[in-house]
Order: sequence, then structure tokens, then C-alpha cells
Amino acid sequence: MGWYIFYFVLYFIFMLGIAAFYFRRITTYEDYLISSWNTGFWKITGTIISTFCGAAVFIGWVGLGFTVGLSGYWKFAFVAIVFSLILILVFAKPLRRQRLITMADLFTVRFGGKAGIVPSILSAFIYSVPTTALQMVGMSTVFNITMGVSLPMGIFISFVVILIFTVIGGLPATILTDAIQSIIIIIGVVVLAIVTVAHVGGFGALFEASAPEYLSIAGPEGYGEILLYALSVGPFYLVWQSTWQRIFAAKDETVAVGANTLGFVIAGLISFLPFLIGLAARQFVPLDMDPDLVFSYVTDFLLASPIGGLVFLGLLAALMTGATSFILQGSSNLTVDFYRNFINKNAGGKRMLFFSRVSVLIITSLACLFAYTVEDIATTYQWALRLTATVIVFPFLAVMFWKRVTKMGVFVSMLGTALLVLAYPFLPIGMDHALFGFTVSIVLLVGVSLMTKHAPSETVQAAYFEKLHNPTLEDRR
Repeated sequence: MGWYIFYFVLYFIFMLGIAAFYFRRITTYEDYLISSWNTGFWKITGTIISTFCGAAVFIGWVGLGFTVGLSGYWKFAFVAIVFSLILILVFAKPLRRQRLITMADLFTVRFGGKAGIVPSILSAFIYSVPTTALQMVGMSTVFNITMGVSLPMGIFISFVVILIFTVIGGLPATILTDAIQSIIIIIGVVVLAIVTVAHVGGFGALFEASAPEYLSIAGPEGYGEILLYALSVGPFYLVWQSTWQRIFAAKDETVAVGANTLGFVIAGLISFLPFLIGLAARQFVPLDMDPDLVFSYVTDFLLASPIGGLVFLGLLAALMTGATSFILQGSSNLTVDFYRNFINKNAGGKRMLFFSRVSVLIITSLACLFAYTVEDIATTYQWALRLTATVIVFPFLAVMFWKRVTKMGVFVSMLGTALLVLAYPFLPIGMDHALFGFTVSIVLLVGVSLMTKHAPSETVQAAYFEKLHNPTLEDRR
């Protein structure tokens, strides 16, 4: 326990020191939320690795490897990496040229008025709040396993540390610490993978002892289930605002594409290891164990305190950086999409910066409350992904490529899809609920757009080919 306390205290002092360093250097809300569009290559690469490798990777994906084997990698991690790379390679340059702060800002500039409110609500409350809560639950699990702290108290400690760091340091501190923490994360998961596989006798013994369905790409549920997941959840990563923030934060288009691409390639390689750890854990961990506890159990069981402490520190770093990124995502939505556009359109720089920090408090507090209700990390994360993807993906693609899309078409599509996807469990429909949501989304989007005219507030442009400029809005970019 002594080693764990030493590592954790040193780590938190380091994190808060970085935040304090940036506190006086942050003078605008653009500095705070988007690092003034001026972040270098290696910082972007590191922050992508750290943000992607959060609670879902370390805790959820080890648990999935434990329950379904290596097929989980192809169903979850590989799909996420592929769609993230599509976002970067296809859309990073045209998005970077728009000089935006949030995803909802894209809809506001294209359509004017309140067009960005639905994606903003989804990003801030449906995604940022529960995913931040997952990081708090993960951190509380670490404190419980290593130091015997109760889970409720661990959540509260996580809330306090995350809140202080994020309020003080904003995105500049997050990106810098992410770059440094990515090294800790990589070392931690690699060490644990090597030790776990060695414990069960090496790769040969592991593969021989594992049932074939736990080794195949198809897994216990077959190829159909993998394809269904790819089509239903994978598209979310086209509209994942954490990646959008890194695209916007990059100092130029070359960095936006190159650094983000490298970050996701490395993250994709790292992400295979949690599934391998989970597969190997089946050989010595009780099969009735809660999958979310497998990572902590394996680390505590196989590694002595000095080395185990470093692995747990890698997990803690991943959870901390994931939490701060998700909080700043929600904070951007509240600050830019709600406060600036609807509450105080004439707010000055200092007022915007102040509200940015207030919005961090709001998102973090809601996440803390939600954390006390989380029972299944993987399921909660998938739910947030599916709802966001079904509502936003097709409207996003329409804004990028289709000039004929109308404000009414986008609004009806997003609102109608959200309501029907939420009502899906009560409807007599046999198809997968995410595919149902995508079908509703594109039918409403195309149908209503073809039946309605462009609103006076719109700028009729396709964002992929042109920089949007809406004359009815003040150009704040």
C-alpha cells in the first residue's frame, strides 16, 4: 500500500503543478477550451493515445476479453480506430478550415439560430456526463483495490481531483499531461500483458488452453454481430468531439492529420493488449468475477507493489486524462453553444472564460452524481455512443456534402430520431435499435429537406468544399 500511496500522491502533485503553470497563461476561453488552435505534433499524438485509452480500454476491454476473448478487439477497438481514421483522413482538413470550437458550432454556422442545440445537448449531457462518470468509477476501483478506500469515497476523491485540475488548467494542461501520460499508459499495459501471458505459460499454452471461439475474429456470436456493431456504433467516432477538439487544437492542417493519425494507429495497437490480458485471465481468475474488476484483480495478483503501482498509475493516468477531456468537451458545448449563443451573445473574453470554468463545475458535478448509479461500464458507454451516433452522423454528413439539406430537415431528423431511439424498447420492432435509429434519421433528414425550403438564417454551402460564412451571425472564428 505504501508504494501505491507514494505513486498516487506524486502523480497528483505533478498534475496539479502543470495545471497551476497554465492557470495564469490562459487569458481567453479559446485558450482554455481549444488551446488557441496552436498545439504541436507530439502533444496531439500523446493526447489522442491518452484520451482513447480510458476506462473503456483498461477496465471495460479487459473485461470484454475475459468474457468474449479476442473477438472483442475486432468488434470494439478496431471499429473505433477505423472510423476515427476516416474522420481524420477525410474530414480533418475541411473541419480545421472552419476554425470552430465545437461540433454544434458547425450546425449553428450552417443553419443559424438554434440549429446546434440538439447536438450540443447530446455532446454535453448524453455523452460527456456518463463517460466522465465512468472515469470516476474506474478511479474509485483503483483506490479500492490498492488502498482499501470505499467505492463511494473513491468517487468523491476522484471528483475533487478531476475538478481542481480541469478548472485550473483547461485544455492546454490536459494536452501536455496527456502527452506525458501516454508514455506511462503504454508502459503499464505492455508490462501487464507480458506478465499475464507469461503467468499462463506463454502464447502457446494460452492459445492451446483457450476455446476456439475465444480466439477467432468472429467470437462466440459470429461475424454478423461484429458487422452489426460496426454499422451501429462505429459511425459515432465520426462525430466524437474529443477528436474534433484535437483537430481544431492542432496548429495547422498537417499536424491535424498527421498527429491524430499516428495517435490512433498507436492507440489501435495498444488496445489489443487489454483483450489479450482478459483472455489470459480466464486461466486463473474465477469465471464468475465481475468483468469490470478483472483488470484490478490481475494487476494486484501478479505484480508486487513497486511494479504493480506503476501499472495502476498508468490506469489512473488514462482515467484522469479521459475525464478531463470529456469534461472539456461538455464545457465547450455549454460555453459556446448555450451561453454565447442563447444567454449572453455579447459576452466578453473574461466573461466567457469565467463561464467556461463554471461549466466545468456543472459537467463534473453531474458526472459525479451519475457515477454513483453506474453498474456496467461497457454497457453504459455503448448506450451513449449509439444514441449520439444515430442522431448526429447523417446530419453531419449532410452539412459536409449536401447543399440541399435544410434547417427544418436537420431539426426534425435529430429530434425525431432521438425520441424514437429512446422509445425503441417500447416499440414492436425487430431490427437492431441503432440501425433502426439510422434508418429513421436518414428518412426524416432527406424527406423533410426535400419538402421544405432553406430558412433565411441559412448559409447554403457544403462545408467539405467551402469555409462556411453565415452573414446572419457575427463571425467569431
